Amino acid sequence: MSSQPAAIDSAAVTAVLADIADPESGRSLVEMGQVRSVEASPGSIAVQVGLTSHAAILWNRTRARIEELLRARFPHVPRIAVEIVPHDRPPAKIGQIGLEAKSVIAVGSGKGGVGKSTIAASIAIGLARAGSRVGLLDADVYGPSVPHLLGLSGRPQIDAGKIVPMLLPVGPHPMPVMSMGFLVPAGEAVVWRGPMLHGAITQMLRDTAWGPLDYLIIDMPPGTGDIALTLSQVLPLTGAVVVCTPQDVALLDAMKAIAMFRKVNIPLLGMVENMSFFVCPDTQKRYDIFGTGGAQRTAKDLDIPFLGEVPIQIPIREHGDAGRTAANYDDPSARPYLEAICERLVGNLAAAHASRPPMPSLPVL
Repeated sequence: MSSQPAAIDSAAVTAVLADIADPESGRSLVEMGQVRSVEASPGSIAVQVGLTSHAAILWNRTRARIEELLRARFPHVPRIAVEIVPHDRPPAKIGQIGLEAKSVIAVGSGKGGVGKSTIAASIAIGLARAGSRVGLLDADVYGPSVPHLLGLSGRPQIDAGKIVPMLLPVGPHPMPVMSMGFLVPAGEAVVWRGPMLHGAITQMLRDTAWGPLDYLIIDMPPGTGDIALTLSQVLPLTGAVVVCTPQDVALLDAMKAIAMFRKVNIPLLGMVENMSFFVCPDTQKRYDIFGTGGAQRTAKDLDIPFLGEVPIQIPIREHGDAGRTAANYDDPSARPYLEAICERLVGNLAAAHASRPPMPSLPVL
């Protein structure tokens, strides 16, 4: 005897949607007023849901999840359509400096030469391409490489007492970028003690006209200096991403960076393994030049999410040298690795919000 089909009306469909969390807030889409419309009949179901730009990279995943739950609940309905539309939720001002940003993510490493800046820039570009409002701060004051990686140059202007950042045309919203590399002549060394470094980072954060952001990605200096302490004092950081290679000596230094972030109470959002392997373009044979799986094992041992791996690829190096890091997302061999890292990063943030919905933050007066 076959079971009776579930009743199909707007209330029944809305009840299914009530079990789906908004990726940004972690609260029910229905509770947050993000279900725009519901049309239901025995022949079709059509829903329109609003999602924020903070979760832009998860829009397709969320749409697929809604469709999956609706088809499971109403298997006899032949047509189910889910439309995602933008839902505006401006960021509040945070920290001592009143930055307008929803998530502030530091990208660090235990040592130089592991591709930290390339990964930081790639995360920022990937989120911006998806539709999020993203800013990128190059806090690697002693060795700023973000301007070169992105092909940006010139000296920022001052407007109404604010530094006007350089803009990278990527995604629907141009990405503001600020770096000491824009302020110091090429080839000139920055020789500063800690207090000057603290002042420079604070000023770039406070005085740059970032505008409202979903994400501010901060490219940290390598090692375990006091920049992390500076950031933790002026901003409530969402968390940090640590970049390393599979090599044992790099992993030892990465563990020191992890210990540093934990010491200043900055949550660890994940590890990225760069230069994981090399596939010979002539033979398609894989070579594990620096070892294999080291970062993934370390992440598991330290109870840190593993965000993904990026292989050694000649086009990634060529794009970076030419100031065209954004072109990695146009390369079918590189794009899947970079997009997977961005999706896992935002997905982990969404999961954290769902398990521990954040308290509303008080605006800075």
